[in-house]
Amino acid sequence: MKIAVDAMGGDNAPEVVIAGVEQARDAFNDVEFLLYGDENKIKPLIKDDTRLTLIHTTEKVESTDEPVKAIRGKKQASMVLAAQAVKNKEADAVLSLGSTGALLAAGLFIVGRIRGIDRPGLMPTLPTTDDKGFLMLDVGANAENRAQQLLQYAIMGNFYAQDLRDIKQPRIGLLNNGTEPNKGDKLHQETFALLDADKDLNFVGNVEASSLLSGVADVVVTDGFTGNATLKATEGAARTILSLLKHTIMDNGVKAKLGGALLKSDLKGLATKFDVSRYGGAALIGLKAPVVKAHGAADAKAVYYAINQIRDMVTNQTIQKVVDYFEAHPEMVTKTTKEA
Repeated sequence: MKIAVDAMGGDNAPEVVIAGVEQARDAFNDVEFLLYGDENKIKPLIKDDTRLTLIHTTEKVESTDEPVKAIRGKKQASMVLAAQAVKNKEADAVLSLGSTGALLAAGLFIVGRIRGIDRPGLMPTLPTTDDKGFLMLDVGANAENRAQQLLQYAIMGNFYAQDLRDIKQPRIGLLNNGTEPNKGDKLHQETFALLDADKDLNFVGNVEASSLLSGVADVVVTDGFTGNATLKATEGAARTILSLLKHTIMDNGVKAKLGGALLKSDLKGLATKFDVSRYGGAALIGLKAPVVKAHGAADAKAVYYAINQIRDMVTNQTIQKVVDYFEAHPEMVTKTTKEA
C-alpha cells in the first residue's frame, strides 16, 4: 500500500514526520510512502530512501490560513497534493499533522465524501483506566449536527471498533447530561430514539462525561461542538493532574522526592496510560479513503502510531465496509445528502 504524507504539516515538521515515517517503514515492509514537501528541507533528514518517494512542493498550508481558501488557492501545497494523490489512485491514504480544518476541507473537496454520509466526523481514540480506550466522534469537524448524522457516526464508529480494535459488539453510548432515556435537548432525545431502534448496534444508552475514562462505552457519539469541548477538557485535566503530581513530588522536600523515586515506574505507567498518541491520530470518518490527522505537536513515535493505524484501516478495508453498508441502506441517506 502507499500512504501520502504531508511532510510539512505540524509544529515540528518536517523533522518528526520524516523520523516517524522511517520508523514505520522499517517496521512494515508492505508500506510505501509518498512524501510531499520542500525537498531542500526534507532530503537532508532522510537516512534511507528505501520505499520513500519525495515529491517537491512549493507551498504549505499554514495554521493561520483560512482552511477552504488555502485548499482551493494553494494548489501546490503539500497537503493539497497529498490529498490529490489519493483522489488520483496514486495513494491509498493521507496523513497530516497540519491544520485540522484544512485537512477536512481537503478531504471533502479532493478525496470526496462517501455517498450517503451527510457530514464526515473527526474521531480520535481516547484513553481509559483499563487501557482499552474508546472512540469518540465528532470532536470538532462540525459545529452542529442533526440526529440522523449522529446515527451515521455510530454506524461508522461501530465498523472502526470492530475492524481496528477487534471488538465484536462495540458498546455504543450517546454523550448526554444524564443516563436516563429522556435526558437532554431535542437533538439528544431524537438521537437516542434512532440509536435505540437500530438493531445492528449494541446501544448502551446515554453516558455522562464523568464516566468516559472509566470505559463505559467503546464508541461515544456526540455533536462536534460538545465533542470538541469534552476532548479539550479531558486532555487539559489529564495534563493538569500529571503536572500537579510532578510538582508535589519535586517541591516538597527530600521525603517527597524519595517517595517519587520509589514510585518512578508507576508514575511513568500513569503518564503512558493517558498518552493519546499511542492510539494513533484522529480519523476523518466519512471520506472515500483513510484521512488521518495526527496532533500538530506530535513526536516521531506518534507519527509511527498514526501510520500503523492507517495501515490497519487499509488492510481491513474499513472504508469499503462503510461504503457497502450505506449503499445497501439507502434509507440512511438524509435529505441534505440527497440534495448535495
